[in-house]
Amino acid sequence: MTFVRTKLRLERMQPGETLRVRLRGGEPLRNVPRAARDEGHVILGIEQDGDVHIVTIRRA
Repeated sequence: MTFVRTKLRLERMQPGETLRVRLRGGEPLRNVPRAARDEGHVILGIEQDGDVHIVTIRRA
């Protein structure tokens, strides 16, 4: 479900824009970056802020 929300947001963005996604737990952290890459987007970074990871994605 997390990637579905991320994908919908990315679809509303212009190419080159960036999106920061806050993720909790191991499964979303594995699946969201992988799925974004599979769709051609670029993962600019993954930061940890306590128990939350922030993934920065640049729209293709």
